Amino acid sequence: MSDSNRTGTILIRTGTPLPPGLILETEPFLTGWDAVKKLDGYGLGRRMQELNWNLFYLAGEIRATVVGRRNDAATRKAVKQILAKLKGRKFNALEITKVATSRFFGVPYLRVFAHSRHIQASQYLAPAKDSFLKTSGASAAQLGRGSTGQEVRSDSETKQLAAAVSGS
Repeated sequence: MSDSNRTGTILIRTGTPLPPGLILETEPFLTGWDAVKKLDGYGLGRRMQELNWNLFYLAGEIRATVVGRRNDAATRKAVKQILAKLKGRKFNALEITKVATSRFFGVPYLRVFAHSRHIQASQYLAPAKDSFLKTSGASAAQLGRGSTGQEVRSDSETKQLAAAVSGS
């Protein structure tokens, strides 16, 4: 069984910008997607942190079920289904979180569970204009004051990005 047919496999969209100095061993998985070899989500997240980049873990598990045994072809087919479900969403990596096999009336099937991941230099995932976490003008001005009451940010800088959760 190859490395790409296991829990923890990270797939990265071909052409995704990566931090300078990060060398990843990858193999083609699907058209436009490469599987990272020898690193899982945690390991890749640690490497990104060391280089001051972020690997976001996006909420919401995605599942796909295909008929067949646990092999590379069945896993690829299930991942294709997962990517089709996520079409139009902006993310550049995917983590396979679980691969399970079972039988239904003697017919084997494979279930693949995955989470979207996103690699970027910024510590902010989404602009505030796209989020429900917008702050009012008064509270934004309060956010700009330091412990000494001195202005830390200008008013234009308080239009900052919302989801600041990083790491793996």
